[in-house]
Amino acid sequence: MSAVVVVGVGMIPFGRHPEMTVAGMGADAARLALRDAGISPQHVGMGFFGNVLAGRLFGDATIGQNALWDVGIHRIPIVNVENACTSGSTAFVLACDAVAAGQVDVAIAVGSEKLFVPDVGLINSGETELDTQLGLVAPASFGLRAVRHMAEFGTTRAQLAQVAVKNRLHAARNPLAQFRNPMSLEEVLGSPMIVDPLTRLQCCPNADGAAAAIVCSERVARTLPRAAVKVEAAALCSGDYESPQDLARWGTDYRGCRLAYERAGIGPEDLDLVECHDAFTISEILHYEALGLCGPGDGGRLVDEGATQLGGRVPVNPSGGLLSRGHPPGATGLAQVFEVVTQLRGEAGSRQVEGARVGLAHCMGGDKAADTKSCTVLVLSA
Repeated sequence: MSAVVVVGVGMIPFGRHPEMTVAGMGADAARLALRDAGISPQHVGMGFFGNVLAGRLFGDATIGQNALWDVGIHRIPIVNVENACTSGSTAFVLACDAVAAGQVDVAIAVGSEKLFVPDVGLINSGETELDTQLGLVAPASFGLRAVRHMAEFGTTRAQLAQVAVKNRLHAARNPLAQFRNPMSLEEVLGSPMIVDPLTRLQCCPNADGAAAAIVCSERVARTLPRAAVKVEAAALCSGDYESPQDLARWGTDYRGCRLAYERAGIGPEDLDLVECHDAFTISEILHYEALGLCGPGDGGRLVDEGATQLGGRVPVNPSGGLLSRGHPPGATGLAQVFEVVTQLRGEAGSRQVEGARVGLAHCMGGDKAADTKSCTVLVLSA
């Protein structure tokens, strides 16, 4: 299998883009990635386009073909990927696989999503399904996980809220983030309750946005002007319907992280930064533990100690994360790749993690309380 490197990334600001389409946003992100890589559209041998809702909301089919045609990428295999919130990162995994297998020398992964449309819910789980009737979908299922973690490990409401405070401080340094005004612990705790114990400012906001990455073989990378970032591991897994569930631990989460570490030949102690799927504050705390950044039950204390903020032992979500950067599901995984690559190049400006050499991007997606979610974990190195 050939080594795979990232040679270009692109991302548009997340937020409200009423004048833009899903395909148009994706095309803009793809252009930025091509320009960043210093590569022409004609050199791309395969494309993967991540999106969750365009087909249901807008009736768009083969949307990846439409978006990439606009930037001059056509007459090649283009695959449209829907894998809930991991759609973008799954597109990235597939692009890496295509290059590693020698199918193509250059591949592009794009993720794009438009959520600011009337009467849209994040994911339609089906009105007649038992999970929905019991309220076991987001955000209720995350509230259940938070309550369980608090009961089992003594995690506090303040520790949950501190995740949102930290990530907003990071987002204040990220010009592409949706929300950049710092907020206090009191503001987070005092915002409207969505599902106990999660207040509104502990839940990720809707957003429009797009991001893209170009991967290639090392041979091609040597001909390009940009410093390449190596893909040490690109792991994708999903879970099961085993019962009873452990609400304080995601089996899929632990499996995906373990698989990525094994493939990369590293451990959590080797990480310089992490971008993880903080859809809700409890999510980030659970991911700390699955990633091995701390022991089971110690996630709340980790954020309390400042270990995961900029300047701490292992900064988590220096971009601001889903909670402040915003969460257009099809684009989120590739926005994480954009941030990790930017950090490893030393180009993150005031949010730069000093001396960053190894970064990890972690994303989860799914619409059920059962442990059937998909999980992608990517390890990148400078």
